[in-house]
Amino acid sequence: HKAYIRTRDFNFSLNGLTGFDLHGKTVGIIGTGKIGRIFGDICRGFGMRVLAYDKFPAQNTGFEYVTLGELLEAADIISLHCPLTDETEHMIDGAAIERMKKGVIILNTSRGKLIDTEALIDGIKSRKIGAACLDVYEEEADIFFNDNSNHIMDDDTLARLISMPNVIVTSHQAFLTEEALANIAETTVKNLEEILSPPGVCENELCYRCGNIESCKNCRNKKCF
Repeated sequence: HKAYIRTRDFNFSLNGLTGFDLHGKTVGIIGTGKIGRIFGDICRGFGMRVLAYDKFPAQNTGFEYVTLGELLEAADIISLHCPLTDETEHMIDGAAIERMKKGVIILNTSRGKLIDTEALIDGIKSRKIGAACLDVYEEEADIFFNDNSNHIMDDDTLARLISMPNVIVTSHQAFLTEEALANIAETTVKNLEEILSPPGVCENELCYRCGNIESCKNCRNKKCF
């Protein structure tokens, strides 16, 4: 990212661009639904050790499931892939960050409110967090998907994040590919057809907590309790 910006200004210096190998590092995946599992497989392809935490562990993933505390303490990189619920809101708060390795990298492409943003900023300023890559932000509703380039940023917290050299913020666009948009439209139409046709059962219906209606062991009215 920095190298690309530099070369646009014809600056080909390598100063300050030293990175690190993913091979041999430990990645902690919080939430092992379909996206989390695919991300874990990609990480294994780079030779990473994959730790996972999920209240409802997926079967036959080959991941090493641990407690959330163990994951926070062991991971060099932490990636969030869980839904936003009352239980997961601000799951990455000051106490959680305190347990992490010094220099940890945090990725969030799931939901902004999984992270307490003020605690994240404190962690970055104290050097506890080495970098953060965020495709979501907890107060994004009135900001993302709009062109604010000619306006002063009213959100001081987001402005601080964007100003930090070790933070990358994108505008909730991880889904934005031609293929994904086509799949979203196709799946939405298919879901509506199944719900509106007898017996009114949708193949893609998921438990909002564990991600799977059929294998949910604590299911009542199609919701975990």
